[in-house]
Amino acid sequence: MKALIYHGPGMKTWEDVADPEIHEDTDAIIRVDTTTICGTDLHILKGDTPEVAKGRILGHEAIGTVERVGAQVKNIAAGDRVLVSCVSACGHCRYCREARFGQCLNGGGWILGYMIDGTQAEYVRIPFADNSTYLVPEGVTDEELLMLSDILPTGYEVGVLSGKVTPGDTVVIVGAGPVGLSAITGSRMYSPSHVIAVDMSDRRLEAAKAFGADITINNTRQDPLAIVKDLTDQLGADVVIEAVGTPATFELCTQLARPGGHIANIGVHGAPATLHLESLWIRDLTITMGLVDTFSIPTLLRLLTTKQIDAGAFITHHFKMNDIMAAYDAFQNAADTGALKVVITRQ
Repeated sequence: MKALIYHGPGMKTWEDVADPEIHEDTDAIIRVDTTTICGTDLHILKGDTPEVAKGRILGHEAIGTVERVGAQVKNIAAGDRVLVSCVSACGHCRYCREARFGQCLNGGGWILGYMIDGTQAEYVRIPFADNSTYLVPEGVTDEELLMLSDILPTGYEVGVLSGKVTPGDTVVIVGAGPVGLSAITGSRMYSPSHVIAVDMSDRRLEAAKAFGADITINNTRQDPLAIVKDLTDQLGADVVIEAVGTPATFELCTQLARPGGHIANIGVHGAPATLHLESLWIRDLTITMGLVDTFSIPTLLRLLTTKQIDAGAFITHHFKMNDIMAAYDAFQNAADTGALKVVITRQ
């Protein structure tokens, strides 16, 4: 089969590799029909996650068709079409029983395209298939459903729920890429008084407005702190969501939050960020961070099938699998191309 192979920082190829095989009775082999590229894939290619081995197939999002299953797989069968979760779950360990699937103790968590071969390929092995896939429902397209594999649960769980967004809040999202836009989508469900998007790209800020941001701030020429203070009687935001993953954006978030506020870090950080406890300790701030667990996929599926969220709005570019290198170019140069999510299809 063909697959996108990571060969070290800055190096990737689309090449022939061996087809995946079932290793455990809980595995499934999925033919990948639709996949995409995540900002985390770019972090891997930058060298931010040195634990990723050379030769790894990247990718952790997919819609596909079940080819075959292990002897213990009960919920899906050959021929079924499924959504692949970006997080795998054994379903039995302490953390899985708490719906904290990202911390699975038995070889699950975020492993696809990270610790094991991923979904940017013609076929993929999915461990713990009963707990890590969802049957494709009627009435939604593959492209819409693909957004539930990672970005929508990530923005909702790690941003909105961890940040404790409540009605009337002023919510600031720093970073208007796909995950930041997902956090805007999730925040709007809780009736905040203001949703404010901060980014350095006017194109992404235009997208933020389309997704429901009330106010957009380009922090290359505007002062986010002054604007947020003016909107909040000089207090600051109730919830600030970091969706970039750089020291500068994290530090900005700590400045934007009001005393007693919440900072929810979603961004994948490849460098240390300074936590200024000498000034933050007295402000009663709550800072959360973490890996998506994807426990919200069933909820988001209901919202998608009833048309209460528009997952298709994330999609800006389409490519065939054999053009995946061009898809990476478009996604990596989003400031120029306007790319949010690129959809890569088998045919």
